[in-house]
Amino acid sequence: MDDVYLDKIKIIYEDNHLLAAVKPPNILSQADHTGDADMLTLLKGYIKEKYQKPGNVFLGLVHRLDRPVGGIMVFARTSKAASRLSEQIRSRSFEKHYLAVVRGTGLKQRDTLVHHLKKVKVDNKVYVVDSRTEGSMEAILDYELLAVSDRLSLIRVRLHTGRPHQIRVQLQAIGHPLYGDRLYGLDDRNMSSCPIALWAYKLRLEHPTRKEPLELTADPPDAYPWSLFDKGLYTL
Repeated sequence: MDDVYLDKIKIIYEDNHLLAAVKPPNILSQADHTGDADMLTLLKGYIKEKYQKPGNVFLGLVHRLDRPVGGIMVFARTSKAASRLSEQIRSRSFEKHYLAVVRGTGLKQRDTLVHHLKKVKVDNKVYVVDSRTEGSMEAILDYELLAVSDRLSLIRVRLHTGRPHQIRVQLQAIGHPLYGDRLYGLDDRNMSSCPIALWAYKLRLEHPTRKEPLELTADPPDAYPWSLFDKGLYTL
């Protein structure tokens, strides 16, 4: 277990069936070819050490966040919990809410964005395409404008579908790329070390065994551009 990375991860909920933690920006959700630190491996190590578990530790990955995105992730500690959470995601009863700071002003107070997206593996990017394009998938999100400051807008986003890079691509498609997005936005890759201004701040789900509603929240970091806005806006 890499204690350097684990020290950066905040556990916000834990029982015999679920584990919820705040993913720092630029840590992977699960391992890939880079060999860099990832949430799934780190949290398996946390469970193994805390509970002195021998052998392999089960921890189910039921949803992901893009590497540059921070915020809440929920993991299943049993296969039954994993199955039930996955079904909630398929039925869209597992609610994923984000905060985002986008470039520009003039957004509608509320809107629903519907696009068809297709991922191109050659450049590992996602593009808005015609609905008739082979391999494309419908992407739906709602957003609400919360505040404007310094030519930037703070919005709250609710995802209805979970497509790769969905929020980043859909907001760029309407002319409001995320602040700090060096893949889909205006930020030069070498210009800024600021993490992308997209934060998974709230999850609403049904507890997989108690069948009770569960709401988990975590505020974005107190750093620019989040620091431009009153934290009280997050709970409106």
